[in-house]
Parts: sequence; structure tokens; C-alpha cells
Amino acid sequence: MYLQPRPGIAWPSPRLRELNDAVRALLGLDDDTAVIIRQFGCGQAGHPPRETVVAVLPMEGEPHRWVLHRPAEQITEHELRAALLGHGPR
Repeated sequence: MYLQPRPGIAWPSPRLRELNDAVRALLGLDDDTAVIIRQFGCGQAGHPPRETVVAVLPMEGEPHRWVLHRPAEQITEHELRAALLGHGPR
């Protein structure tokens, strides 16, 4: 069954779906692990106006979270790999 969003609710952008798939592939996640990617406005001085948060919530074990200080549309595969594999969860 294919679910449609409720009226007035924005459907996730194709870029967020691409990032979700990339996170799953980079971390070798199974289907039981939730991956949530959201963009938020950031009001801190010296940070861009939008940042992207990646959360990985396994059924067993600890959740992980990474904050990339860029809009999702500007995150490259290299930056995503560096954040997830190079620096560990934040």
C-alpha cells in the first residue's frame, strides 16, 4: 500500500531520500533500523541558516546522531561519508 501525505504536509524531497539511501549503504543498515534526516533552521552566529540532522535508530543498541552544518541539497557524498565514518556520531 502506497501512502500519500496528508493535505498540507510536504512530501520528503528527492534529495532527502537520496541521503537516506546513502546513509543506509554507508553504514550497512538493515531494514529494521530507522534513518531520519531532517533540515532545521539554525540561528547560531557563524553557522549557515539551515543545517541537516541525520539520526540512526537501531532496534537494538544506541541511537546515533550527526549534524551537518549545510542544507541537504549541498551535502556531497564525500561530506556525508566523512561525517558518518570519519568523525563518529555526535
